[in-house]
Amino acid sequence: MSRTDLAYATVTELAAGLAAGQFSALELADERLARIAATQPVLNAFVSVDPDGARAAAKAADAARAKGEAGALTGIPIAHKDLFMAEGLRTTCSSKMLEHFVAPYDAHVVTALKQAGTVLLGKTAMDEFAMGSSTETSFFGLVRNPWQLDAVPGGSSGGAAVAVAAGLVPAATGSDTGGSIRQPSSFCGVTGIKPTYGICSRHGMVAFASSLDQAGPMARSAEDCALLLTAMAGHDARDATSLPHPKEDYRREIAEPMSQKPLEGIRIGLPDVFFGDGVDAPVVAAVEAALTELRALGAVTVPVALPNIGYSVPVYHVLGPAEASSNLSCFDGVRYGHRAAQYTDLLDMYKKTRAEGFGDEVKRRILIGTYVLSHGYYDAYYLKAQKVRRLIAEDYQAAFTQCDVILGPTVPTTAPLLGAQMQDPIKMYLNDIFTIGANLAGIPAMSVPCGFTSGGLPGSLPIGMQLQGPYFSEARLLNIAHRFQQATDWHQRTPKG
Repeated sequence: MSRTDLAYATVTELAAGLAAGQFSALELADERLARIAATQPVLNAFVSVDPDGARAAAKAADAARAKGEAGALTGIPIAHKDLFMAEGLRTTCSSKMLEHFVAPYDAHVVTALKQAGTVLLGKTAMDEFAMGSSTETSFFGLVRNPWQLDAVPGGSSGGAAVAVAAGLVPAATGSDTGGSIRQPSSFCGVTGIKPTYGICSRHGMVAFASSLDQAGPMARSAEDCALLLTAMAGHDARDATSLPHPKEDYRREIAEPMSQKPLEGIRIGLPDVFFGDGVDAPVVAAVEAALTELRALGAVTVPVALPNIGYSVPVYHVLGPAEASSNLSCFDGVRYGHRAAQYTDLLDMYKKTRAEGFGDEVKRRILIGTYVLSHGYYDAYYLKAQKVRRLIAEDYQAAFTQCDVILGPTVPTTAPLLGAQMQDPIKMYLNDIFTIGANLAGIPAMSVPCGFTSGGLPGSLPIGMQLQGPYFSEARLLNIAHRFQQATDWHQRTPKG
């Protein structure tokens, strides 16, 4: 396997190379650390890199393999979004508030992947406290899309998407509150899945909106995502929202041999709202071409209705900020994190600490959240938003009586230019119109590369299609995506340079 092939190899391919002795986990980790160092000044995908810890973990993986104790992920280098606690490493949430905070323990997801034998290289950049859709709100500077350096990578898991797309790691963790795994996956041409709410423990994951946040994997292929999700998922008694759902092997359907019609009998629901006004023509064309391919694989398409999905953005931007207002109240300069250098009394310390420690987008959402929870406005905004949330969830359940999965564009556009949306927050919020519904309903959803603008010529940007399914249908979603990827090569395209 050449150096270039090694950089863009999938987790599955790297695991095979490690098993065959083509390279060691230490050699693989060193190769990826070198790529990170070379690209960091341009892409800025990482907040922290841990060469010593990575090499120690790689040596342990090589030792385990020598003893015949290697698993499917032993020696695979990964990165974690910088809101997952990783003991001994900074967990900053890309905020000045936590710039120097060192995690005292591992998040459940971090522990699960560590026990699976992965090698942690570092922590990836994100929108501050996961609030944003472009990774432009990070305190540590802009993150650039490797396909076009003056375009955003999406967010809030933008650093993770860039790290996978640029061949810095074969897989990374992200979190998804309103599309923060799927939207950057679409913008950067990688595969990412948000599982059913409660499948992956939120223990040790810094909260934005507790009823919406969910951890998930991002990788080059659906097969790789299935491999990581199998390790990540599982009940955790430390998380009150963790579901007592039995462990699954999310590769079980993928493992079945490819047939001429591998998707025969699968009903794909197509809501009109996902293909209407506001969706760029190249995005519609790419998704329609993907539908042609899926039909050739045996799937059938049926029209479905999601009558209340248009309210998902305003509902999200009431409920999300309300929960953020509560969750972020702990950042006051008293216990940990940033504290203002000069203040006159306790109240003055609170004010100055939070004014200095939070960026504009975080402040905006805290103010909105506090407002909608305040006396006289709770019933008018928060309670009404919860009722509409229930209607959106019921719409999905009604649609799934007519189809097995719902398909549409992940986002209405390709990646916008850096700075294009920072002066217009509403435009940025509307970019999540197709992704938010899955978080409000708690259902699984994933983004799969399905095309490029300009036919993939230099300067083209990736396009993603979104698959949404009923609760606990991750294995089916991953299998549909895998069969599509067996028949196409969009997920194998790599950015030049």
